[in-house]
Amino acid sequence: MGGLGKILGWGVVFGPLSVLLLVRVGGLDGATPVAVAVVLFPYAVVLSVLLLVLVLGVRALRSWPVVVVAALLAAAHVALLVPRFVPDGEHVPAGAAELRVATLNTHVGKADARAVVRLVKSERIDVLAVQELPSAGVAALARAGLGRVLPYRELHPENDSSLYSRLPLTHGGPLKADTAWPQTTARVRVGGRSVRLVAVHTYYPFGDAARWGRDMTALTSVARADGPDTVFLGDFNASLDHARMRTLLSSGDLTDTHAELGHGWSPTWPADKPLLPPLVQLDHVLHGPGLTAVSVTERTVPGTDHRAVLARLALR
Repeated sequence: MGGLGKILGWGVVFGPLSVLLLVRVGGLDGATPVAVAVVLFPYAVVLSVLLLVLVLGVRALRSWPVVVVAALLAAAHVALLVPRFVPDGEHVPAGAAELRVATLNTHVGKADARAVVRLVKSERIDVLAVQELPSAGVAALARAGLGRVLPYRELHPENDSSLYSRLPLTHGGPLKADTAWPQTTARVRVGGRSVRLVAVHTYYPFGDAARWGRDMTALTSVARADGPDTVFLGDFNASLDHARMRTLLSSGDLTDTHAELGHGWSPTWPADKPLLPPLVQLDHVLHGPGLTAVSVTERTVPGTDHRAVLARLALR
């Protein structure tokens, strides 16, 4: 009975880590409620490594079967996460034209409008994508002076997302795609080329995983049809561990700016808890092969539960 008890005990310890690993490797989360749990995969990696250290360090827990299982789990978890911390090392040509973009979920317009304007000024942002921006939020940003810094706008508060730009916007309007909320799109001229922008906000898996899955599939279809000079930025309600996000990246020939630069774990949500740091990365800047990332960072804006993501992109 003692031996059976140990087996059951280790099963309780290794079981959840093994299941999450299988889901991640097999892309089994899809458009199911399991997608909610997949955002915790980076924490599973940390736990698997700590578990291996514990098993090796505590003699009472050490046995070859347990050590082998713990080592295999830790190695598999780490192998999936480590590539995000290795920069791609893409060369940026000297004098290449650059586009500075930022994305922010304004939490239904609760983001501090003056703080948003200060951020845009200090970081010299060319294009700002905003999500959850109702008419009241548009008015607050106008009063704070955003129009003086980013005078060109593609505003769709009725559809949730909008674009502000220092550069003239063309071909603007709602994206023709089957998403819960119409995404806003427009183009800007940079270095003599037209760059297509899509301000993204998908449904959330916790509310309706199937609806979120359809949103991601719709964005994938758009990305497949787009050219190399494309930027998708916003609140994807997805991490790089979601199968649907990986499909979007591979099928659309898109690159996640954080992973490209080796910033493998940059949580952006929730950002409004005084005693709790952001836990998961839901906000991203993705770009096509016509661009390459120069830098990426996150900034906290008072009033919203998402961190802003800022990226400098250079044209190849």
